Amino acid sequence: MTITITAFERSPDRGKGLARDMRVRWALEEVGEPYDVRLLSFKAMKEPAHLALQPFGQIPTYEEGGLALFESGAIVFHIAERHAGLLSADANARARAITWMFAALNTVEPPVFDRALTMILERDKPWYEERLHALEDSIRNRLGALSRRLGDADWLEGEFSAGDLLMVSVLLRLKGSAILDEYPNLSAYVARGEARPAYKRAFDAQLAVFTAASTD
Repeated sequence: MTITITAFERSPDRGKGLARDMRVRWALEEVGEPYDVRLLSFKAMKEPAHLALQPFGQIPTYEEGGLALFESGAIVFHIAERHAGLLSADANARARAITWMFAALNTVEPPVFDRALTMILERDKPWYEERLHALEDSIRNRLGALSRRLGDADWLEGEFSAGDLLMVSVLLRLKGSAILDEYPNLSAYVARGEARPAYKRAFDAQLAVFTAASTD
């Protein structure tokens, strides 16, 4: 049964690989599973057909046979459980990788994503500088702990895993910022993720959608 995922018809990230379908594309590329993509406009994302798959009207979704999933982390977890390559066969290593999946989405991503939204939506507000400063302090606390834990290792728990896939996906939102540059080992960690052939294939596929939409 062919896997079908949904993605933005015109991504607000302008092809930078930050839209959350990228995580799902990357996971599928890592495990070597083919997939189709159904592109959605912002209008279509709020219509009943899509809301039946994703009650919050977001992307991505994942369909395979009679199974429909939403939330990028849950989809990546499902892919990692079903196919070899993203979770170790060793029970303890597997559990540690899953822990890093949760850490990426629950601990590191919230202030990183809030910073991005604040810089877009609140720049003209009187509280902007104070809000940004507080978020960046929170991010530095998270990155400092992550940097210490990673140390000189290539990946968080030995072999590359779904935990690294999600963590790199989150940190990419800070790429090129002074904050990420403060942690050279994390900058190198992100670069290693981007250098993986599966990441490159996923990025190129997502970029092609933006490029095609831009020429319409």
